[in-house]
Amino acid sequence: MRRALPDGFLRLPIAHRALHNRAMGHIENSPSAVRAAIEAGYAIEIDVQLSRDGVAMVFHDEDLGRLTLQAGLVADRSAQDLGQIVLKGGTDRIPTLAQVLGLVASRVPLLIEIKDQTGDMSPSDGRLESAVAQHLAGYHGPVAVMSFNPHSVAQMARLAPHIARGLTTSAYDPADWAPLPAPVCDALRDIPDYDRTRSSFISHEAADLARPRVAALRAQGAAVLCWTIKSQAAEAEARRIAQNITFEQYLANIPA
Repeated sequence: MRRALPDGFLRLPIAHRALHNRAMGHIENSPSAVRAAIEAGYAIEIDVQLSRDGVAMVFHDEDLGRLTLQAGLVADRSAQDLGQIVLKGGTDRIPTLAQVLGLVASRVPLLIEIKDQTGDMSPSDGRLESAVAQHLAGYHGPVAVMSFNPHSVAQMARLAPHIARGLTTSAYDPADWAPLPAPVCDALRDIPDYDRTRSSFISHEAADLARPRVAALRAQGAAVLCWTIKSQAAEAEARRIAQNITFEQYLANIPA
């Protein structure tokens, strides 16, 4: 069964990794950035990684180095340890998915990207997907999940069929995706798993929106979001094809 994307995801611009602004101390995927997005009335996109002890943590990278003063992999730390790490440039610590769900509290749509845990888009062991599904079982606000890894989306179809799900998609230029093998890029580029995963939307790379496969999916009823828009001009161009945008570095207009 396909679960339709809630209307709010097509109406409210989606703040990429929440409404982050380093100058204000609102670091990407932080509680401060989530609060800022809620106050501004935007939908929110966040990323989740898995801690060593199986907790869904709201954090984009596999490695801690870019966003914190710590080194090493998120997957090598316990949730308790991760929750003590301050995000570089702010005062927030790395939150759990449960904490972010509590902050959002159904007030705005929440789009959760499940980060690939395999390194090569191969079948997932299901631990992160299970952690996400467990938290969403008791959440009643507008929410959807997506992943670049179609196996993760298929896992969510099994674990949480009542939650809208989609594929994060791309031109998959091998130069941009190294060390992902070129044959895997070639396979994913044409979005072959949309029907298998019973998805209802894609979030596609903005520069590649003119790909015929995107138009074909929209014609068959797929909602088309895109990533990541960084200016009003780029937004206007993307909206010629996409029904909504994921944005950062400026404030997108909210339709009246």
